[in-house]
Amino acid sequence: MKSCIVAITGASGSIYGIRLIEELLKSIDTVHVCISNQAFDNIKIETSLNWSANTSSAIEKKIRGHFSSDNIRFHSDTNLAAPVSSGSYCTEGMFVVPCSMKTLSGIANGYASNLIERSADVTLKEGRQLIISPREMPLSAIHLENMLKLARLGVKIVPPIPAFYQKPQSLSDLIDFVVGKILDSAGIAHNLFKRWH
Repeated sequence: MKSCIVAITGASGSIYGIRLIEELLKSIDTVHVCISNQAFDNIKIETSLNWSANTSSAIEKKIRGHFSSDNIRFHSDTNLAAPVSSGSYCTEGMFVVPCSMKTLSGIANGYASNLIERSADVTLKEGRQLIISPREMPLSAIHLENMLKLARLGVKIVPPIPAFYQKPQSLSDLIDFVVGKILDSAGIAHNLFKRWH
């Protein structure tokens, strides 16, 4: 893959998106990162990483520093003029990890009110790969209907549900299993967990 988009929304489980970026940087030329305003708070609460800053370039510097990579481009969720908001800007696809129910609804109903929803809308209309990892429980009929609508459009729905047959020994093992399944859905090779035999 030459480039892809990773969106981290305000649902719990920001560590999945962060770990996904880390893995994608091993095989992707450019990872475009978009983080919702609420997600910055969740990232700080759940991981102690403080990526908040006054400007997009300052946020990008923090994110690049965390991953020790210049192959990251950060775009503010309010910047509807970002390159990834246009179908003429080519990417291989998009991951929304984790995906809040608000974002899920926005994508499912074509309500592109921010850059994450607009980028997903573009990904869909251009026929590119869209993978979302919805994080909520229990699920209401509205949530399920929105997921079904997207699944019928070819979106891969990959909830962050760990398995235990690989006998995880740590929280990192559980996280890696989920991220590995997300990568599997995109056809990206990895060695994050032991496969079933």
